[in-house]
Amino acid sequence: MAGVTDRPFRQLCRRLGAGYAVSEMVTSRKELWNSLKTSRRADHAGEPGPIAVQIAGTDAAMMAEAAAYNIDRGAQIIDINMGCPAKKVCNKWAGSALMRNEVLALDIVEAVVAVCAPRCVPVTLKMRTGWSADERNALRLARLFEAAGIAMLTIHGRTREQGYTGLAEYDTIAAVKAAVVIPVVANGDIDSPEKARDVLAYTQADALMIGRAAQGRPWIFREVAHFLSTGGHLPAPTVAEARDVLTEHLHDHYGLYGELSGVRSARKHIGWAVRGLPGGDAFRRHMNTLERCEEQLQALRDWFDDLGQTYHRLPATPAANDEDAPADPACAA
Repeated sequence: MAGVTDRPFRQLCRRLGAGYAVSEMVTSRKELWNSLKTSRRADHAGEPGPIAVQIAGTDAAMMAEAAAYNIDRGAQIIDINMGCPAKKVCNKWAGSALMRNEVLALDIVEAVVAVCAPRCVPVTLKMRTGWSADERNALRLARLFEAAGIAMLTIHGRTREQGYTGLAEYDTIAAVKAAVVIPVVANGDIDSPEKARDVLAYTQADALMIGRAAQGRPWIFREVAHFLSTGGHLPAPTVAEARDVLTEHLHDHYGLYGELSGVRSARKHIGWAVRGLPGGDAFRRHMNTLERCEEQLQALRDWFDDLGQTYHRLPATPAANDEDAPADPACAA
């Protein structure tokens, strides 16, 4: 998810139980590789493996070159974006728009695999169920992609036309899983341990991808893993733990973005963390007036300490929906 799954957030999710985390979408346009935004997205300093980088574009040769570029900078897995529904991406026929041009989609896969295979770097791919309800072609594409050398498929259970509205469906994911040998990952509306269990059982998928439900609630990964292995629920994090987790994340965040950009981009992470908590809306409005890292950190610590006077553990909050809805208009699906 562009604007969300940067290196600090990926590392946070890994520490809290995620087995795997994919980078923000990196453009295949060479002239943008030295831009500040792309250089941050290609920064994997201190990140535990496997390092998976998602690339996006519409030209097979450029996508192959982008794969090689990212491998040279530490990528151990290359993921092809054919799932992003954002208009600014689809209008250029990238992201999920590629599902409407099966010949081009296959050309891109073949070109990227040809570059990655000699380097022993697997290529994965994320897509949707299709462009629209009348153009669901994930099953046909899955077979083509498997034959072309894709090592793993992730399927979001919505069409591009749906965007992030309505409910994800899992019949298409189940059909793909039954049709291919390579691992299949189910994605879409997985926001609780019970939902994770049910989606795995229904689709027979090999793994689950959790997106938006982790925003402000990164411990969902350990909650799901514990429930799937034991059938029981972990207690909610203590208020003190939530404070410390977010504080540590913000330190990492500021380290990547610097003071000015870091304070502003951290606001969304803080907003997600306090969403639904008592007094969270008022605190978020106050947070948006602060302009310095230390002010932001101190306000956050003080707010959680005040919350801890009433609650030992975080009170329940509404679950997030629309799994991988982007914070940035150019999402990485």
